[in-house]
Amino acid sequence: MGQRMATGVQLVGKPKARLGKRLAPYLLTLPGGLWLLLFFLIPILFMASVSLQTGSLEQGFQLTWHVGRYWEVLRQYHVQFVRSLIYGSVATGITLLVAYPVAYWIAFHGGKHKTTFLFLLLLPFFVSFVIRTLAWQFILADDGLVLGTLKRWHLLPHSFHVLATSAAVISGIAYNFLPFMALPLYVAIERIDRRVVEAAHDLYAGRSQVFTRVIFPLSVPGVFAGILLTFVPAVGDYVNASILGGTKTTMIGNIVQLEFLQNFHYPVAAALSFLLMAVLLIGIFLYAKVLGTRSIQEYV
Repeated sequence: MGQRMATGVQLVGKPKARLGKRLAPYLLTLPGGLWLLLFFLIPILFMASVSLQTGSLEQGFQLTWHVGRYWEVLRQYHVQFVRSLIYGSVATGITLLVAYPVAYWIAFHGGKHKTTFLFLLLLPFFVSFVIRTLAWQFILADDGLVLGTLKRWHLLPHSFHVLATSAAVISGIAYNFLPFMALPLYVAIERIDRRVVEAAHDLYAGRSQVFTRVIFPLSVPGVFAGILLTFVPAVGDYVNASILGGTKTTMIGNIVQLEFLQNFHYPVAAALSFLLMAVLLIGIFLYAKVLGTRSIQEYV
């Protein structure tokens, strides 16, 4: 009798256990899915709807499915689009060149002070993004600490200036987004098995060969993530171009801000934002194809 009751309990319990196992993945992803739905998917659909509307702020906007607006804004602001892509690419390359040696040194030679070095690397970025950019403006000013001193020493002509140039904007973007590159690189380099590096040295590989054939290939996942995390926000940035740039260094983010906050051309701003997102998604897809998941898995 006792065995029958135990068997009955087991039969009742098994379907519940199976149901729980089936629902567990969906329940775990439910909070993240709701978050993406509320703060990503719905805003994107709303932005797509606004980009297809016509009208004005006084008369109101109506959905007229004006698809031609995408071609209009692309034809009108293609220079800013190209400039944003160039600035973002150059700034991403600069951050990679600067952050990789720093991350490499901390990972391999930081010793017990790795956490301290990482904290010092991130310490300036505890300050507001705008304040850091304003500080960069002060540093690059014509009569500032750097240029003013070099001009007084007659090492630079008095007409030399950096602000309102492409160099100033790219420098500001690279400085502000440096942690987005440094942290993924550090994590990838730190994960490299030191025994593999020692084995390469035991096989009489030089330092350059160890780096090019062992360390760098194994750090490719960090390079992949760092470039994505840096390039995407760098292309859409508008603060550095507003503070450090001029009329000839306007990026597409500045146009979106102008059309949305000052001109109140909401459909134009939405269309520009949607085009920028589409261009970035296409670029990320092509980048992943060239250096994608399979390559990363092979290196790891």
